[in-house]
Amino acid sequence: MRILLVEDDAMIGKTLQQALQQDGYAVDWATDGQAARLALDTAGDVYALVLLDLGLPRKSGLELLKEIRRAGNKVRVLIVTARDAVADRVAGLDAGGDDYLTKPFSLDELLARMRALLRRDVAREDNVLRHRTLALDTAARTLTHAGRSIDLSAREFALLAALLERPGAALSKAQLEERIYRWGEEVESNAVEVHVHHLRKKLGADTIRTIRGVGYALA
Repeated sequence: MRILLVEDDAMIGKTLQQALQQDGYAVDWATDGQAARLALDTAGDVYALVLLDLGLPRKSGLELLKEIRRAGNKVRVLIVTARDAVADRVAGLDAGGDDYLTKPFSLDELLARMRALLRRDVAREDNVLRHRTLALDTAARTLTHAGRSIDLSAREFALLAALLERPGAALSKAQLEERIYRWGEEVESNAVEVHVHHLRKKLGADTIRTIRGVGYALA
């Protein structure tokens, strides 16, 4: 699952990026409001979530949030900032923020709030993506297949989640790469094929179909 981190503090940004990647997220990191706006304008629906600081150079986080909401971008936004006044919280939520977390914070709380926001996007009462005998728990980050627990790598998990979010729809290789790799990360030409191969070995060869000339889809 790919997220956008918007944070100008180098130490905080690096720490968060590494921690979130260890938890299985692909993290793009923008250090100012203009760069974040460009990423959101060009990346389409790639991002599942934005972690947004308010005190940013070139364009404030609040200004950025207002702009993307006016443009119709409905991506989930978790404001993560040192501004803890009630007026700041109200302004951030009224501008279109989905949640508000003040620094310093516990990483466990941040991850829990992220999971809560991501659950809203799947429009279900729980956090499980289901298709036939597959059940992918996006909060616990577990998969069961016909009642049996299956271990997945972080990228296998992200690729399968992308397919489960749109069961039956074909996703191109480029779309899948965007979901599982972050900016600047080297992507081997056959990376998606390798992950699909591993998933088929674990789940059955007929679980994921190859749509010739298009990409991949769940059977």
